[in-house]
Amino acid sequence: MSADYADPSTTITLSSVPFDSISSIRWSPTSPDQMLVSSWDTTVRLYDIGDVPYTNGGRPSEQRVKFDHRAPVLACAWGEGGSTGKAYSGGLDTGVRELDLEKESMTHLGTHGDSISSMVWSKETNNLITGSWDRTLRFWDPRASSSSTNAPTSPTSSSPSNAPFENSQHSVPERIYAMDIVNTNLVVAMASRLFHIYDVRNMSKPMQERESSLKYMTRSLACMLDGQGYATASVEGRIAVEYFDPSPEVQEKKYAFKCHRQTVKEVDPASGKEQEVDHVWPVNGLAFCPRYNTFASAGSDGTVSIWDFKVKKRLRQYPKFPNPVSAIGFSCDGGKLAIVWGFGFWMRGGFGVGCGEGWRGWWRRDLGEVGHTRLAPLSLSLVILCA
Repeated sequence: MSADYADPSTTITLSSVPFDSISSIRWSPTSPDQMLVSSWDTTVRLYDIGDVPYTNGGRPSEQRVKFDHRAPVLACAWGEGGSTGKAYSGGLDTGVRELDLEKESMTHLGTHGDSISSMVWSKETNNLITGSWDRTLRFWDPRASSSSTNAPTSPTSSSPSNAPFENSQHSVPERIYAMDIVNTNLVVAMASRLFHIYDVRNMSKPMQERESSLKYMTRSLACMLDGQGYATASVEGRIAVEYFDPSPEVQEKKYAFKCHRQTVKEVDPASGKEQEVDHVWPVNGLAFCPRYNTFASAGSDGTVSIWDFKVKKRLRQYPKFPNPVSAIGFSCDGGKLAIVWGFGFWMRGGFGVGCGEGWRGWWRRDLGEVGHTRLAPLSLSLVILCA
């Protein structure tokens, strides 16, 4: 298959896609054919992915519902294993919202003091957990009602204005950039290269406080699905593989490696001679595969790689995309990998800058698929590739 064009017999292009940068993608934890998309265009969208190819009366792929917000949405999450038809969102307007995917309605749960950067659902506590640039973690119980008598009201545990939905509030030393959870372990990545690891059953203090193994700002984070540890990546083209067990024999297994780099030849302006220069790119996304003992990484160099972290080996690198890859995610069955590419706000010099120009696009591809489709400038498409 050509590196520039996908086989049309295995490709679906979706309509009604976001018109600005995509901030996150979240596959349903129970259905391999549903995914949530949050965007800087102030929307959260739910997509049903149909048959590939869509021929002979097969099930089409379509946007099922769209939720409009007041400001760009930076994070979204499924609730209670995806079985209740509820999802959650948060972003620059500081509000936490519950999205009813069946009734197409929104419920305001409460607010943070600053933008919400990330959120996860804890199956162990049946709580939504949100992280913010206001340096707090907050736990929310969307099942609570205004008539609840046991809703916490102490300012040290929750904000009275967020009652009854906010269960607790926990201060952290820095702005929260990313979070992930596996079993009872919650990993929080913050500014200043700080990490906290919590047991969500006891949030009185972190189980562990760590400093990143990487020298530069944390860009992405993902937990191993077997609960043994996590991977983290930085803006300086490196990935670190870390383990929860603090024992010396387990900590000896942790390591870091270079990736998403490119050696190019440039002319030295001083000498006029050609020399090789190492270009280093941020690693914008990490995702562990539920089917295999691997994880994927996505970089601003426009590439996506698959890694076997046990044997410390790269298994595959997909053909380079036209622009930076900003997010990735595996479906719950591990058979499909969603890839978001295009210029993102962090690639334009800081927070709050949207993307209104250039190449942007989406891929959802089967793990055996290596082709891709080139889109025209000033376009935005969601392309589904499956074998």
